[in-house]
Amino acid sequence: MKQEIIFRMKSPYRDDFKVWGFRFGEGKKTLAIVGAMRGDEVQQQFTCSQVVKNLMELEDAGKLMPGHEILVIPSANHFSMNINKRFWAMDNTDINRMFPGYEKGETTQRIAAAIFEQVRDYKYGIQLASFYMPGEFIPHVRMMDTGYQNLKLAKNFGLPYVLVRKPRPYDTTVLNYNWQVFGTQAFSIYSGDTDIINKDSAKIAWLSIFRFMHNMKIIDHNMHPGTCSYVLKDDDLETILSNQSGILYSLRGAGDEIKTGDLLAKILDPFTGETRSSILSPVDGTIFFAHHQPLIHQNTVMFRIVRF
Repeated sequence: MKQEIIFRMKSPYRDDFKVWGFRFGEGKKTLAIVGAMRGDEVQQQFTCSQVVKNLMELEDAGKLMPGHEILVIPSANHFSMNINKRFWAMDNTDINRMFPGYEKGETTQRIAAAIFEQVRDYKYGIQLASFYMPGEFIPHVRMMDTGYQNLKLAKNFGLPYVLVRKPRPYDTTVLNYNWQVFGTQAFSIYSGDTDIINKDSAKIAWLSIFRFMHNMKIIDHNMHPGTCSYVLKDDDLETILSNQSGILYSLRGAGDEIKTGDLLAKILDPFTGETRSSILSPVDGTIFFAHHQPLIHQNTVMFRIVRF
């Protein structure tokens, strides 16, 4: 393993800001993995740290296939993580909305440019991503429908679902989109959590990455084949919005199989505890996403359900 500084910036307080990269193997630029780019992505950083740890063990055991280079960048925003902020601490901008970056621009543009310069030429790219809404997901692979995506490759992670969605205008500045446009087969892994460490879902995520490496003949390490991935599009998901605001009392979570009419949650009056609304499932299916913050506003996405 080679540890190096991908980006360095002088800091007015304490140590310099550094983005570290960990390189494994030698040869063609085969796989780049990027972890936390937001300050609350603790689960993503933990997952990436376990990838580094396991790659070190495989390299010591001689189980990295020759002719391949792997680059892992566990964190790009630990300044914000240190003070519990989601976005860049100084100006509240999002590094993952700054790609492909600009080396003479604002701070987050320069960080994005430095990272993209390092990862743009790899054959495969994996980002450990988080969702903008608080909640839990079924672990899955997400891809953008840019015309460059390869669904067959996405199934090599062995996760239950591969979600393909049409990019919106603001998506053109995220890492996944730019990776694909510049010729990298890019995948985003959603492990189901963000600001907490869930060891079970994190393990599902990092094992899926090693399963992909095994299937792509990057490592010589036998892996459980995982599950047969089901391809989804946004239209395949039933979205349930809250019709009241209040305290969210959830009864079902991500991964639960449900039937039409099942009680999924209650919205309670925060002063009296009375039920303002009972949320029932309109379809048979599996809960793909469940909102999990204790307070909820009206017209917020509460559940997304894979229809049977």
